[in-house]
Amino acid sequence: MTHPVPIQFQGLDLDTLATTPGRIVVFAGDAGAMGPAAKRVNRLTRGALERCAASEAFGKLKQGDAMELAFPAGMAADAIQLVKLDRRADVATARKAGGAIGRTLSKAGTLVLADGIQRAAEVSFGVALRAYDFTAHKTAEAPAPGPVTMMVTNPEAVAAEAGPMAALAEGIFFTRDLVNEPANVLSTFDFAARLAAMHELGLEVEILEEEDMEKLGMRALLGVGQGSEHPSKLVVMQWKGGAADQAPLALIGKGVVFDTGGISIKPAAGMEEMTMDMGGAAVVAGVMRTLAMRKAKANVVGLVGIVENMPDGKAQRPGDVVRSMKGDTIEVINTDAEGRLVLADVLWYAQERFQPRGMIDLATLTGAIIVALGHENTGVFSNNDGFCNAFLKAAQAEGEGAWRMPMGEAYDEKLKSRIADMRNSCGREAGSITAAHFLRRFVKADMPWIHLDIAGTALLKSDTPLAPKGATGWGVLSLDRMIREMLEK
Repeated sequence: MTHPVPIQFQGLDLDTLATTPGRIVVFAGDAGAMGPAAKRVNRLTRGALERCAASEAFGKLKQGDAMELAFPAGMAADAIQLVKLDRRADVATARKAGGAIGRTLSKAGTLVLADGIQRAAEVSFGVALRAYDFTAHKTAEAPAPGPVTMMVTNPEAVAAEAGPMAALAEGIFFTRDLVNEPANVLSTFDFAARLAAMHELGLEVEILEEEDMEKLGMRALLGVGQGSEHPSKLVVMQWKGGAADQAPLALIGKGVVFDTGGISIKPAAGMEEMTMDMGGAAVVAGVMRTLAMRKAKANVVGLVGIVENMPDGKAQRPGDVVRSMKGDTIEVINTDAEGRLVLADVLWYAQERFQPRGMIDLATLTGAIIVALGHENTGVFSNNDGFCNAFLKAAQAEGEGAWRMPMGEAYDEKLKSRIADMRNSCGREAGSITAAHFLRRFVKADMPWIHLDIAGTALLKSDTPLAPKGATGWGVLSLDRMIREMLEK
């Protein structure tokens, strides 16, 4: 597993700046305001830092962006990075500034002079998130960054504030690793084993095998994986950090380790990215890891259906009719609309077994949500305004794009089937909405529920301020915050 780069916090030691190797990071506000450490660096470089902060190029930078001076005279450092950040910048901007630092860490070490910054812990969090690099399958040894040290005026307080963020970073990295893994490595066996290993963190983990799900009547889930040589699995992870009588929040994830589309096979172009079709399950796993590592005072259960959708002689066909655990029958119109079949059975199982206080499912479910929202926002669907607003508030606070989508009975009518209780696909029109309505049929009337379609946000082809291109880990931050604010206060 990829782990976040360790960051040390120490008090100011200005006497060592001239002889510090590697990279030195300093901050300046819009007006070029600097803290004591930055002023010392400016004197050592005979005013070069001040001239840089007064330059037109620096003036054009946005808050949180950076520029650098290579091989500064008067210092042993290889480079000085000047980050534009006002002293009282908000959380998102402080993290963005940390991301600018994290993408250019030096092999010889990086010293961040954050004495004039109020949100130094958030800066360190941004450093950790952006320094992520998935190198598990590269044969050339990747140069590891040298030690990262932040000089602050109150190191103990900043370190205490940054402590819970370390658990978040671990959860996000776990999610990213899972999504980035190729399917020949992350098989249904391997995925389940990685989740089972989290019992060492205090999670209760159990794995339901195909025979267990057959007895429960989960033919919707099992039908998806019947064309694969790798057996389908249902992994249940419980974190019991709250009161014994507190009903748990249920997080449910789609875990399709590879999606060919089945008999309704996808085009070859871009199919290699279908290793990320287990992104919903990965986010659930990342949240559960975070809760365990920070010893959350809440009861949360994570359930992930792990399958592989392959076109084999035993594979499910268009036109097949399957019976769900709920008992409803489903006409399979399109075998590439498989994620909703997986989630249907897991949603019903979660309610029957745990009677949760609410359910949130996550899935890379539809290409239609990308058409609607691009890669900036996750599509949010819900049957409960208060529950949904709590999530949207958390997502906004964490800077994770989320947009509520409409639902209505006219969309639900489209699910009617000639030969079964419903059909699994209604075509391109309002595709993400009809998919959400399909899932809602497996949510009991009084159960608060949110569906998050993360098809556009789970994996990106370009980097972001806090992640390199590839898996983003979207959702871990928002769900953890929602749990803290809804269950732990």
